[in-house]
Amino acid sequence: MTWAAADAAYYDQEAAPIEVPAWRSLILNGADLDATTFPPLRWAVHGLIPEGFGLLTGPPKAGKSWLVGGLALAVSGGQPALGKIAVNHARPVLYLALEDGPRRLQGRSRTLLGEGVAIPPLLDFVTQMSTVSPTHIIAGWLEEHGHHAPLVVLDTLGKVMPDAKAGESAYSRDYRIGSLLKGLVDKYPGATLLAVHHVRKAVGEDWMDSTSGTNGLNGAADFTLNVSRQRNSDEGILRVTGRDVPENEYAVTTRDGSWTLDGQELADAAAKAQLTRETSGLGDRSAEIVQWLNEQPTAVSPREVEEGLGIDNARIYLKRLVDRGSIEKLGRGLYKGVTTVTSVTDDDLSPSESYTSNSCDTPSQGVLDD
Repeated sequence: MTWAAADAAYYDQEAAPIEVPAWRSLILNGADLDATTFPPLRWAVHGLIPEGFGLLTGPPKAGKSWLVGGLALAVSGGQPALGKIAVNHARPVLYLALEDGPRRLQGRSRTLLGEGVAIPPLLDFVTQMSTVSPTHIIAGWLEEHGHHAPLVVLDTLGKVMPDAKAGESAYSRDYRIGSLLKGLVDKYPGATLLAVHHVRKAVGEDWMDSTSGTNGLNGAADFTLNVSRQRNSDEGILRVTGRDVPENEYAVTTRDGSWTLDGQELADAAAKAQLTRETSGLGDRSAEIVQWLNEQPTAVSPREVEEGLGIDNARIYLKRLVDRGSIEKLGRGLYKGVTTVTSVTDDDLSPSESYTSNSCDTPSQGVLDD
C-alpha cells in the first residue's frame, strides 16, 4: 500500500469513541454556573425557617414544644407564624410529637388556636412508634406530600437518635444522622424538616456550641435555631444562623405557651434583641441612655443627651458606655447607638395551591436508620 492509500484509509476509518474520565462529569465550569437559573429559596417561615434540614435547640422546659407546635399550626393553617410573620398559604405539616400523647396535643392545640378554632386538616400527627423506623415514616409521608412544600417537625431528635456503630465516633454518628435527615428532605425542593434538640449545660461564648452532642449535627444542618429565656420570664431570644439565612437574633415573648415576635416585623424584633443585649447588666440610667441614643436619627452631643433625658454628667455615662461597647463615639464628641439589623430578603413562596390531606396513620417506636 502506498503512503497516499494508507493515509486515506486512516482518515476514512470510523473514529474510535473517546473515553471521558468519570471525574470530568463532576466538574462545573464557571461560565455554566453563571448561566444557570436556579429557583428562588422557599421558606416555611419567611426569614427564619427556609427549605432544607434544620435544628431548633434550647434548654429543657424553655418552651420548644410549644414553639414548634405553634409553628406547625400556623403553617398548616396558613396563619401568621409567631403571630406576625405571614405564611401566605396553608401547606401540609407532619408533626412527630414523640414526647406527647393525643390528649396533650389536643389541649395544647386548642390553647394556641383559641376557643372554637378547628385544628387544621393539613396537620398530621405521630405520637408513638415501636417497630416502624421514623426514617420510613418521614420518607413515606414526604413521598405523598413532598411536592407541596411541606414542613416536617421531629420533636425530639434525641428520642430516636441511634447509638454509634461499632468503631464510629460520636461526631461521625451525629453527622451521619444529620446527613440522613438532610437527604430525606433534599429530595423535595421547598420542603423543610425541623428537628428539636436539647442543649448541653456547659455553654461557651458561641451559642452554636451548646447543641447537645457534637458539632456533627450543626455541620450537617442547613440552618440552626436556638430559643432561650430566663426561668419565670416571658421574654426570650430566638437566634438563627445557616447557609441561606441571615444570621440574627430576635426578641420574642411567650404567654400561655404562645410564642410571639416582639415587634411588628423581624427588623423590629432584631433591634429589640440587640438593645436587650446592649443594656444587659447596665443600671437604669445607662440603659435609658442607650435606648434613647438608638432612637435618635443622627449622632448627638453630651449636652443633647442631658437635655433630652433631663440628666447631668452625661459625659461620664457616655464614656463608660463607649468603653463597654454599648454605644459608639464619633469625631468631635458625638455619640450614637450601635444597633444594626440584618436585612431579610423578600418571600419567594409559590402561589397558593389547592391541596387536601389524608390523615397520617399513627405508626407503632424505633430509631433513625440508614
